[in-house]
Amino acid sequence: MIRLFSVRLLQAIVVMVAVTAIAFFMFRFVGDPVASMVREGATQAEKDAVRVALGLDKPVFVQFATFVGQVLTGDLGTSYRYQQPVTTLLLSRLPATLELVMVATVLALSLGIPLGVLCALKPKAFLSRFTQSATLVGISMPTFVTGLLLILIFAVNLRWLPSSGRGDLVDIGPWQTGFLSLSGLKSLILPSITLALFQLTLIMRLVRSEMIDVLSSDYIRFAFARGLPRTYIYGRLALRNALMPVVTVTGLQIGQLIAFAIVTETVFQWPGMGLLFTNAVGYPDVPVLAAYLLFVGFLFVMINMIVDILYTFIDPRLRTR
Repeated sequence: MIRLFSVRLLQAIVVMVAVTAIAFFMFRFVGDPVASMVREGATQAEKDAVRVALGLDKPVFVQFATFVGQVLTGDLGTSYRYQQPVTTLLLSRLPATLELVMVATVLALSLGIPLGVLCALKPKAFLSRFTQSATLVGISMPTFVTGLLLILIFAVNLRWLPSSGRGDLVDIGPWQTGFLSLSGLKSLILPSITLALFQLTLIMRLVRSEMIDVLSSDYIRFAFARGLPRTYIYGRLALRNALMPVVTVTGLQIGQLIAFAIVTETVFQWPGMGLLFTNAVGYPDVPVLAAYLLFVGFLFVMINMIVDILYTFIDPRLRTR
């Protein structure tokens, strides 16, 4: 276990160095932030003064060295648009994104795994066929179209749920949550369904495919021949082995949900990190863009490490090796 953790940690460091370089150099070409910060009709001298204040007059590699030094000390710079530390901005938007992703993940797992098992055990049943057809439509539809349809039906026509925002928030120390208010919970329903739909479909189809493969294996036939209970065979033997790829996909999907919640947060004006990133692109707020990419890269690296370690608990053969 220690050797596995050491190898994964070394790989994570290498990946984060590469992500840091990409985060710095990629957003050098999104536009000139000075043009957005100065007043209209500003003189060249005023623009040069702002450029010097931001450190943009220095050579690129000097700026990169400064950027790496700031990252190592936990300083991600100051937002050009909000004139606040980027770390403060990200932490203020982090609760909204994490709550949205958490609810979407729980929704996808709680529905995707049982539906996948059902479709594997009874593939010719009407409910199984209807579920597969419905999920095929869901996975083919773009996220923004799904969000707009949900807003049209439940917010505009039926007026059951709000179309945007987080509702009333409750402060728990530095954390602001919408779980403890009715309007916060209602505001969470539509964006979480929109975000969970693609992941739900993926998990359901993956569980179905893996369960079908596992049920055709020899040790499952031997378990039936021994007269073991069906609940034990399906739940303990078959499903546990079918969940190996599900763990990988779910872990990666959590990172993707955070990284690609941009569309959902923009459609529902959900005040999370994705909406912050969208607003930063048009400014352009380079420190925010770079910090967001660094955060997402770090998140993917950590999730991959956790998934690799979880493998050893799910599959005893890996512990033996």
